[in-house]
Amino acid sequence: MKKYVPFLFLVIGLIVSCTTSEQEESTNQNGTTAQTQDQQPTGQELAHKFIIVDGHIDVPYRLKSEWEDVSKATDDGNFDYPRAKEGGLNAPFMSIYIPTEYQKSGGAKALADSLIDMVYKIAEKHHNKFAMATSPKEIQQNFNDSLISFAMGMENGAPIGSDLSNIQYFYNRGIRYITLTHGKDNKIGDSSYDNSHTHGGLTDFGKKVVKEMNRVGIMVDVSHISDDTFYDVMEVSEAPVIASHSSARHFTPGFERNMNDEMIKLLAKNNGVIMVNFGSDFLDEETRENSEGLRDRIMEKIKAEGLEPGSDEAKKRYKELHEQEYHFSDVQKVADHIDHIVDLVGIDHVGIGSDFDGVGNTLPVGLKDVSAYPNLFDELLDRGYSPEDIQQIASGNVFRVWNNVAEVADKLADE
Repeated sequence: MKKYVPFLFLVIGLIVSCTTSEQEESTNQNGTTAQTQDQQPTGQELAHKFIIVDGHIDVPYRLKSEWEDVSKATDDGNFDYPRAKEGGLNAPFMSIYIPTEYQKSGGAKALADSLIDMVYKIAEKHHNKFAMATSPKEIQQNFNDSLISFAMGMENGAPIGSDLSNIQYFYNRGIRYITLTHGKDNKIGDSSYDNSHTHGGLTDFGKKVVKEMNRVGIMVDVSHISDDTFYDVMEVSEAPVIASHSSARHFTPGFERNMNDEMIKLLAKNNGVIMVNFGSDFLDEETRENSEGLRDRIMEKIKAEGLEPGSDEAKKRYKELHEQEYHFSDVQKVADHIDHIVDLVGIDHVGIGSDFDGVGNTLPVGLKDVSAYPNLFDELLDRGYSPEDIQQIASGNVFRVWNNVAEVADKLADE
């Protein structure tokens, strides 16, 4: 019997070798090679290994409404320094948000300046924790120095007013993208939230704005604009564009604020990136249906309980009832949106644009604040995404667009 033992071990060895090889060569739906369980890193490890750029966080306007020291743990909001460090967030785009009422009342530029000043002051006061950044290179340097970078994007082009020179002005102040509209049509073009369709897309002035942004080196942000405005932008822009905080309309039919498949394909053809919004209303049609009239239903219950609307008791009760009745989406649905975009256009055109501090109490289970990015990375790893894929989603893709926009500006300067 002894002479058969080596042959038996040889057979067993071949079986083990083939099984291991099959595991190592298995691929997921996105064409990436899956790692074996023993080799696979965790989402937490990747979140601290790679730079994470979040395309849209509404900290400045949150602090304007109610000041908190975000250099330490805060009671409210979705962002502060301890949670950002826990989640591995390195470069949040601080949203310089301009409400639509300033388009009529005036003062949009002054508000933008005050919010920009606020971001600079936070970075200066807590220079051992935060630093300003106006390029991927500066973000990389801050990352090497263990600092969280504050990049800035302006949400609503209203502060430009009627003066194209303000685009250069805001570039000089550190703004690196401008969301052309917000909740209402403006001088630049039409908003996805406004049914007026005032201009039918970009205005003549809006076309000049896009060209000037290309010339100066500010990324054009197509979040919030109407479909007609989007297609006009894609005809005019010489540089790739971003959607700083939008999701896939495939999952929310009829919700124009998200991007449909045709738009995502055109965005990708132009080498741009869509950065997925975490708000449950952006992720899930069931949530959108549940949200219809929810506030009125809750207010009726509060009145029935004999609470005075606007009182502290009523506000507390509203929060409780909202938690009970709102249909929260989950981290898996965010991954579904990423899957859909990758299936459509590949891994090179998707990023993260959470809208933390901007979507209120609608954030999905598993992604409630900036400490939670590892949960999303774990979900993507479970679906077969490689660490290299996750690095592209976390920052690589938006860095490519950002650098491309700067290259276009340099080219235009030479002409």
